[in-house]
Amino acid sequence: MGTPIIIAKKTSDTQQDIVLHSQFANRHGLIAGATGTGKTVTLKVLAESFSRIGVPVFLADAKGDVSSLAKAGSNNPKFDERLKILKIESVPFTATPLVFWDLFGEQGHPIRTTVSEIGPLLLAQMLNLNDTQEGVLSAVFRIADDQGLLLIDFKDLKAMLSYVSEHATEFKAEYGNLSPASLGAIQRNLLALADQGGDQFFGEPSLNILDFIQTDAQGHGYINLLAADKLMNTPKLYATFLLWMLSELFEQLPEVGDMDKPKLVFFFDEAHLLFDNASVALQEKIEQVVRLIRSKGVGIYFVTQNPLDLPESVLGQLGNRVQHALRAFTPKDQKAVKTAADTFRANPEFKVDQAITELGVGEALISCLDEQGIPQIVERGWVMPPYSAFSPISLEERQTLMTQSIVAGVYEQSLDRESAFELLQQKVVDRQQEALQAEQEKIQAKELDTQAKQQEKEQAAFEKQQAREQERLAKEQQKEAERNAKQRDKLIQDTVGTFAKSAARSLGGSTGQKIVRGLLGSLFGRK
Repeated sequence: MGTPIIIAKKTSDTQQDIVLHSQFANRHGLIAGATGTGKTVTLKVLAESFSRIGVPVFLADAKGDVSSLAKAGSNNPKFDERLKILKIESVPFTATPLVFWDLFGEQGHPIRTTVSEIGPLLLAQMLNLNDTQEGVLSAVFRIADDQGLLLIDFKDLKAMLSYVSEHATEFKAEYGNLSPASLGAIQRNLLALADQGGDQFFGEPSLNILDFIQTDAQGHGYINLLAADKLMNTPKLYATFLLWMLSELFEQLPEVGDMDKPKLVFFFDEAHLLFDNASVALQEKIEQVVRLIRSKGVGIYFVTQNPLDLPESVLGQLGNRVQHALRAFTPKDQKAVKTAADTFRANPEFKVDQAITELGVGEALISCLDEQGIPQIVERGWVMPPYSAFSPISLEERQTLMTQSIVAGVYEQSLDRESAFELLQQKVVDRQQEALQAEQEKIQAKELDTQAKQQEKEQAAFEKQQAREQERLAKEQQKEAERNAKQRDKLIQDTVGTFAKSAARSLGGSTGQKIVRGLLGSLFGRK
């Protein structure tokens, strides 16, 4: 059985309570109204009430004043006047357990997630990409997955985009045309996001979404307060971050069906930022999350000025509604009033569209689901006062609470493990080394070829020189042989001539000469 949460007293009879049944708190809700009509106080009252019954809460502090939840309230003349209207003697002032978070890590524990976890769809929304650019980004993610490259932080994504851009022609056959124009647009939008501080959102340690679902020693649910004053300057980042959180909750939490109370209540302040300029695909994802996350035990409460800020498909999913005053000065305002009035189950005691314009500060039209889950007729009532203070806590008080937090020291130190950036850098180094080695091998081969040619040239010259030398020696030998032959012939002639003269002298006379001539003639073949 659920717990009735008193959120207001009927204007016509303050003895009667207007309640929200906790078992139907996961049917989602809406807090709407013009500026200064009391939406923040209503937000605080609901957050405190959920916390007291043990339901953790997540909400964004757009102006920095919701941090007052961490400090017990006190009496003041204006507060006492409201108590008189409600006919309440006193309020048990008390603080609510808070955990401070900040995407930039300045006013709370840093929140990070990896590029892979946020995915191309949400990242495209964050970067304000068109359909073509979104398709290219999806292809980049697919390439990273196929090649085992982890996309963790900002520099991983930039490195991956540069890598894909350099090898676009190689990927074209498998992943389609990856135009340089689209890749360039994505890179430019990344730089713009980094200038806004969005790069701090990506990294490790990644947020464990279950850290939002915590209770203190008294069984009170922690209120997770996101510092959003700076984040509001980057509405795309703000909306995308909150949608990512809802998606993570949807994926990680088990199906539980109906419970006595929700596991977590999620307040989405400045809800119009979620739907402004959202693509069709993103809107469908939002509607899907809102429709299905109820079964996970999570309630979503949109806080906005105008009900028209929400699509009708989403507005129709909201079972609990608190409508503060709206002004009907312009045709658009009048349309908003009529739309808001038409969303309520009519009350015969007053005209809803007229009452919306007449509500005082802190007064609202309220319609919640009854014990059977049926929308009740709309009631006009004064919202209950919060138990916490109205003034925000100081920076010193915030720092003290952060040091005592249940997640103190868990997310403060960032990690940088090996991922796409490092692996792609290594690939570049490897390619450079391979190129250097190839160049060295080329130089060595050239040198070896030069040496071989030089050796061949020297060998040829040597062989030529040897041939010339052999030829010279042969000629010299031939000349020597010819010279020896001549000398031998001359020697023979000289010898014979000498012998002949000697014989002639020895024999003397004509007879001797005749004998000699005859002998020599026979020797030389002469007659």
